[in-house]
Amino acid sequence: MPTPSVTIRSLGYSDLPQVIAIERRAFPTPWSLAMFVLELSKPSGVCLAAIEERRIVGYLICSRYADVWHLMNIAVDPPARRQGIATALLERMIDRAGEDASYTLEVRPSNTQAISLYERFGFRSAGTRRRYYQDTGEDALIMWRTADTASTPSASG
Repeated sequence: MPTPSVTIRSLGYSDLPQVIAIERRAFPTPWSLAMFVLELSKPSGVCLAAIEERRIVGYLICSRYADVWHLMNIAVDPPARRQGIATALLERMIDRAGEDASYTLEVRPSNTQAISLYERFGFRSAGTRRRYYQDTGEDALIMWRTADTASTPSASG
């Protein structure tokens, strides 16, 4: 679980300079500012920030497409990892979007820590997107979480 000083709140436009800085540290091919602005402009999305001592240490972007939620981006600043921040962000996303909703995401097969986290929440592998990641040509693992596979870390251990 996150440290008691971490709070989760809605992500806003004024947070984007900190988000972009984390994005650049966290990913080999970071999102652009325009991509974040586009996602924040969607009224049905769930965009969250994890705050510790008045600074952002993680964020999550989840968009709704018809009756499915797509986890577009989740990141924790590298020095703040392994403290339960991503878990707290996913828990809040599910609280907001719905326990019984359907969710999907893409993840690098080489990102075993992220895959393990998603599996704790009931996400299951459902195929691949060939050469999805342009920087390396790596495939993406497609994962889904449905009402049938739903779980939370506290329910599964």
